[in-house]
Amino acid sequence: MRRFFAHLGPGLITGAADDDPSGISTYSVAGAAFGLNALWTALFSFPLMASVQLMCARLGMVTGRGLAGVVRRRYPRWVLGATCVLLVVANVINIGADLGGMAQATEMVTGVDSRLCTPVYAAVIVSFLFFSSYERMARIFKWLTLILFSYVAAALLADPHWPTVLRATFLPRIEWSSEYLATFVGILGTTISPYLFFWQAAQEVEEERRMGRRTVGARRGATDDELRRSRIDVVTGMFFSNLIMYFIILTTAITLHDEGRQSITSAGQAAEALRPFAGERAYWLFTLGLIGTGMLGVPVLAGSCAYAIAEAGAWRGTLSDRPSAGRKFYAVIAASVIVGLALDFLGLDAVRMLFSAAVVNGVLAPPLIAVITLLASDRTVMGDRVSPPLMRALGWLTAAVMTAATVGMLLTWR
Repeated sequence: MRRFFAHLGPGLITGAADDDPSGISTYSVAGAAFGLNALWTALFSFPLMASVQLMCARLGMVTGRGLAGVVRRRYPRWVLGATCVLLVVANVINIGADLGGMAQATEMVTGVDSRLCTPVYAAVIVSFLFFSSYERMARIFKWLTLILFSYVAAALLADPHWPTVLRATFLPRIEWSSEYLATFVGILGTTISPYLFFWQAAQEVEEERRMGRRTVGARRGATDDELRRSRIDVVTGMFFSNLIMYFIILTTAITLHDEGRQSITSAGQAAEALRPFAGERAYWLFTLGLIGTGMLGVPVLAGSCAYAIAEAGAWRGTLSDRPSAGRKFYAVIAASVIVGLALDFLGLDAVRMLFSAAVVNGVLAPPLIAVITLLASDRTVMGDRVSPPLMRALGWLTAAVMTAATVGMLLTWR
């Protein structure tokens, strides 16, 4: 068991970042609005997200470069530009939503105006990244993310009717409505997010740098054992991410939906789902969980922007470098957080903004997934380490399902 956890790294971190405030809010909205009928999405999305993240991990390990660096060397500049634009747009909206969600949850339990909390959280995150390191930040705040397991306890204490739960898990029930399809797009968008693609590949490269492989030539290629360990790492990270997703949906379904509270418009309403487990402390648990996931998620969002743009422009800079050694890289981090912060002063409520960020991710992800699947299948890029047929098939299926869900949402929009 010790050896198993010792081999976990970028995949587990990526999985933890996947359950960011946008994810928590989207799963809560889904459970409250559609009850147990949303449970099947956790099971359905797992092989899709795992296959895409595995391809990203393989690209980083085999080529020794980040995702944008591979695109720059393989495709025309317009493909690289479009890829980076899709990522930056999705990430900046997500950063703003996460910061706003953290601030409004803090206001709920402290009474401090969220307009004051939002810039404070942004400043804390940027300061950590500039003057400390993401690794230290993760060591401090990762413990707060364990609060998300309170959803497991809350679901068990609510004593659901398990035969009905299992039936809803394995037998999908889909509604042809704009609300349902928008929620489905949001769920896929927050579990299969563009920023995770770039982050996964970049962190595989960072892992090799920490092993002393400082040049692309030294990093290029991967042994069977390295690919096996990466597969275990990624699948484990995605499993824990979807496990939390499943229990958030289940908890909100049996504590909010079944009581007739099918519309969540505030952090306080979302926190009510934890009452069976925490009573009056539910608001504090929800807030601390949102802060912990936000402190891990926002740096990943900003960092993936910086990695993509730095690789696209062939700039020097990684999160392992000091700001003085990667000025442009850290300038992108600061700019993405500042622009995201500006979105929080548009007057949108936190839950709506967090949910909208997930939908935007779901709409923008398919073209990026198609590019990733093509790269992972290209022998001029991967040599004899092209992705297995099943992985490639799941990649194309993911792009097709997310595109179809987006088209359905737009056709039914009212």
